[in-house]
Amino acid sequence: MPRPELLVRLTEEPLDPSEALSFVADPSAGGLVLFAGTVRDHSGAGGVTGLDYEAWPERAVERLEAIGEELFGRWPLRRAAILHRTGRLEVGETSVLVCCSAPHRAEAFEAARHGIERLKGDVPIWKKERLATGDAHWVMGS
Repeated sequence: MPRPELLVRLTEEPLDPSEALSFVADPSAGGLVLFAGTVRDHSGAGGVTGLDYEAWPERAVERLEAIGEELFGRWPLRRAAILHRTGRLEVGETSVLVCCSAPHRAEAFEAARHGIERLKGDVPIWKKERLATGDAHWVMGS
């Protein structure tokens, strides 16, 4: 069970940035930073029509919680939210949110940046790009 100042979710439902911002709001925070990752229409493989995300749910949530704890251990965060989609996403949809609040902006920026980088490198969530050519392929570590 994560600390009450940490919201972690893996879901097939659309992500709402206002939920993350509301969750991290704190009267002692001078900075709130929200990173939103969205599905873009291209990659190194060409035009992209969408993404399919799959995860090992139990392990992914465990890793997201551990990353959240790491953020609280490194920065004086007030609150943090780490949310990730699974399932079929179309171009323009939000796939991930990392939101942090801290007494100062630099801490909030650093923590949010670290959170998304750790998530991309260490959480068992995989994406398959659906290409405009009709082909699809798995993308690792992105």
